[in-house]
Amino acid sequence: MIIGARLGLPVGKATRNAFGEALRDLGRSHPEIVVVDGDVHNSTRTGYFAKEFPDRFFNVGIAESNMVGVAAGLAANGKTAVVSSFACFIMCNGFDQLRMSVAFPQQNVKVVGSHAGISIGEDGPSQMGIEDVALALALPGFTVLCPADEHAARALTRLMIETSGPAYMRTGRLDVPIIYNEESEFTLGRANRLRDGNDLTIIASGLMVAAALEAAHLLAEEGIEARVLDMHTIRPLDAEAIEAAARETGCIVTAEEHLLAGGLGQQVAAVVADTWPVPMGFVGLDNQFATSGAPDALLVRYGLTADDIVRVAKRAFGRR
Repeated sequence: MIIGARLGLPVGKATRNAFGEALRDLGRSHPEIVVVDGDVHNSTRTGYFAKEFPDRFFNVGIAESNMVGVAAGLAANGKTAVVSSFACFIMCNGFDQLRMSVAFPQQNVKVVGSHAGISIGEDGPSQMGIEDVALALALPGFTVLCPADEHAARALTRLMIETSGPAYMRTGRLDVPIIYNEESEFTLGRANRLRDGNDLTIIASGLMVAAALEAAHLLAEEGIEARVLDMHTIRPLDAEAIEAAARETGCIVTAEEHLLAGGLGQQVAAVVADTWPVPMGFVGLDNQFATSGAPDALLVRYGLTADDIVRVAKRAFGRR
């Protein structure tokens, strides 16, 4: 895999796999968990839960809007309802129901969007969730999560399940570099600092966290020391860490496998503008759909690599 290769990071499981394993394990100690899926449980990995708890698993077919309504009804009757499909299907097709049946009444529904980003590769733009975080952030009261590796996915799945209220978590298809370990700690709304640096800060989410670490290594070879923050929780956003980064390093770059419109970068920029304005740069998908292709080739073509972060960081750093 292109991301993390120059750091020698081992490649672990896809975050969708880790989510499925964690959900199954949590089902053993949380009998209130029920799962609703849209006939893609083999892909979302909710099939792991279905195999062990068939009486608590509901496959409603390819009907995402109905699926959200079923989950909302289960939550209204005291269940912790997990609803899962591809990120683009659940967030785009089911948005009205998420808005009125989940967000408005603040039901305890956990939405998990699999196959997010362009790294699903050959399946193409019809199945690439590139606007899912923006749509989730448009739902008042939703916690929004984006794990970087398998350990983060397991930890955030547990926190999501054990925290009351609606939530959205995006997971990916691709096996991704391992950044954390089983003892790593996560707190909702608190970014994890993975590297110290005083010249600039790279704030990343999901797959791009490994790319950010690689970029920081490359920048250090040129005498620029970059702090790296994993913003695994996009809501609630760690405004304190963002303000500290702006004040202490004087420059911020964000990196996300998502449209720049409405994503992590704009959330960070709002905090920076309101607290400690500094030069910024943004790495993400810029106002376009991706095409079909091999995952690594797509990441290169659309500017989602460590080299792209380095390029944007150096430009922003030069404006200090």
